[in-house]
Amino acid sequence: MAILTHHDHQEPMVIIVGAGPAGLATSACLKKFSIPNLLLEKEDCYSPIWKKYTYDRVHLHLAKKFCQLPHIPFPSSSPTYIPKKEFIQYLDDYVSYFNITPLYKRTVEFAKFDESKGKWVVKVRNGNSGDVDEYFCKFLVVATGEASYPFIPKVPGLESFKGKAFHSTNYKNGDKFRGKNVLVVGCGNSGMEIALDLANYGANTSIIVRSPINLISREMAYLGLMLLKYKVAYTVVDNIMVMLSKIMYGDISKYYGVKRPEEGPFASKIKYGKYPVIDVGTYQKIKSGEIQVLPGMRSIRGNDVVLENGKCHQFDVIVFATGFKRTTHKWLHGDEYLLNEDGLPKPEFPEHWKGKNGLYCVGLSRRGLYGIAFDAQSIATHINSLL
Repeated sequence: MAILTHHDHQEPMVIIVGAGPAGLATSACLKKFSIPNLLLEKEDCYSPIWKKYTYDRVHLHLAKKFCQLPHIPFPSSSPTYIPKKEFIQYLDDYVSYFNITPLYKRTVEFAKFDESKGKWVVKVRNGNSGDVDEYFCKFLVVATGEASYPFIPKVPGLESFKGKAFHSTNYKNGDKFRGKNVLVVGCGNSGMEIALDLANYGANTSIIVRSPINLISREMAYLGLMLLKYKVAYTVVDNIMVMLSKIMYGDISKYYGVKRPEEGPFASKIKYGKYPVIDVGTYQKIKSGEIQVLPGMRSIRGNDVVLENGKCHQFDVIVFATGFKRTTHKWLHGDEYLLNEDGLPKPEFPEHWKGKNGLYCVGLSRRGLYGIAFDAQSIATHINSLL
């Protein structure tokens, strides 16, 4: 297969890896400064997580004012919590407005800073031709996001499971699971909402909850973010959130089988990157018994799932809402400063986005779309100051 080198007159000033909301926002911010950039995406569309791999009922969990990309607000007529279809339309309008044109089916296989040239060497597999294209650029932006590659844990006996087992990125809705015994593995926001959706469609739904969770409502999240915006210390905000959660939900260990963490929702997010569970109706389904909470899974034998308490339950379907892994470390070479082995920033917020030799990252601070907007504007402003 050929290696095609893009010579000087074709060299982009900036290469952005990943055309999700993070990459789109960065490209738009660079365009505002008239800085040429090349956006590479391994899938066949921009924002593939939203366009191809999210379930139907998903809404942005935070109010729209915290989820806008730079320079383009949501329409005032939009609901406070934006549904999937409307968010995709917003992204479509955003791409159209800034004339963002990613190259699709481009997988970055190698990137390293060349000291002699003072540029990044980036080798990219073209999924259409099979060729490897070689680019040189002054600045490289990692915008592959927190949700890069679906992760399913190794469960002894999973290969023997006789029903359907799949990652939550392949779940759309519960229509075809009516009356079936379905197990959701993972108690983050996706797992909780998929369990709710399954129960609403009439599936016999169970969810595995292993870790302590901070349970808050949308309104609590909004209040917390507003307080943080006005510089209230996150420890104070957490005390308020925990107090309100106890008033609204009581002793969650009665229903979830786990306690609240020692840290509040914002401390947990800052220290460990663990998002609070924002309840959109799952709590009532669990409280009423429509969704059964189970402890951790030990193994699988046929249709039997063996739990950590030794009990067995039969299931027809298992949905793994077990998150994602990043593979940046496999293709990004020579960076000892910016990203760790898991592809997340080593420097602490708010300096987490800036590396060395023109390397940047966007959307990896575990602050959602609000964090993306901050990162993209910071990166574009910094690059502009160097030109």
